[in-house]
Amino acid sequence: MYAYSPYHRVRAGTRYPPVLFVSSDSDDRVDPLHARKMAAALQDACDGETPVLLRIEPHAGHGGSDRVRSAVEAWTDVYAFLFATLGMSVAGAPQGDDMGS
Repeated sequence: MYAYSPYHRVRAGTRYPPVLFVSSDSDDRVDPLHARKMAAALQDACDGETPVLLRIEPHAGHGGSDRVRSAVEAWTDVYAFLFATLGMSVAGAPQGDDMGS
């Protein structure tokens, strides 16, 4: 298992792409600490400028969220990360202060 373990292949000083790990806190098949451990290893190995993020869905099992609202929130975070990483924007979407905040 060591030969194909992504955790054991993390190397300091390697230029990794931005990463978003998605996990849950109540998975009964995969220990939720695995995602935390992998995210921490990549954060430690990276240069400090590359984002390595971990999104943990509370009260969700191996399949992720069971409620529609939670699923929409999770996918919104995934797409927001992807769009930000790729420098994409949605035509007509509010920008900055126009978002009502």
